[in-house]
Amino acid sequence: MVFQIKDKILYEDDAIIVCRKEAGIPVQTAKMGLQDMVSLLKNYRVQKKEEPYIGLVHRLDQPVEGVMLFAKTKQAASALAKQVSGRSVDKCYYAVVWGKMSAASGELSDYLLKDGKSNRSEVVPEQTAGAKKAELSYRVLKEKEEKSLLDVCLKTGRHHQIRVQLSQAGCPIYGDSKYGTKGENGYLPLALCSYKLGFIHPTTGKRMEFEINPEGKGFDGFF
Repeated sequence: MVFQIKDKILYEDDAIIVCRKEAGIPVQTAKMGLQDMVSLLKNYRVQKKEEPYIGLVHRLDQPVEGVMLFAKTKQAASALAKQVSGRSVDKCYYAVVWGKMSAASGELSDYLLKDGKSNRSEVVPEQTAGAKKAELSYRVLKEKEEKSLLDVCLKTGRHHQIRVQLSQAGCPIYGDSKYGTKGENGYLPLALCSYKLGFIHPTTGKRMEFEINPEGKGFDGFF
């Protein structure tokens, strides 16, 4: 996939860059010849004859599209990292899932354990060594045939959290061959989009919020 990163930038100033990550593009990778967001943005800054520093503030899974925030200075990266760790950054997602949730809105709370070798997380008992609490809230926005469109807001930021928790709730994300149950082998992208990101600007102190609509084919018929 080849595209111009400058066409994906939603906002930029001396401290931050907010842009849209396409599904299928990794945030950062060590694989040779594979585009990733950090490298693309560094090259973009080089072309503008700026210092090619890009501070990674948060992540999105490779098959997920959505709004991402990057820092242009180390000071901004440090300030934004504190917001992320302090859970003061608002992150909301649209997700198309198989089936219907048990309630029109609610909260999910589980304990997740990550397996680095398989790059998977699973729901485990609270007392499991290494398990971390995962919390999210959701609203059902629309139901169509076998699928439902959800608005999901994260309260914690665990590995594959939304994918694991919705699958555990009996409604796996459409296109998720890793945690799904419908056998969509190799389908990319997931019907998961980080559509809203809210934070405090690291230098001005101003509250900022950005929203997009999903473009992935998994959202066809819902938008």
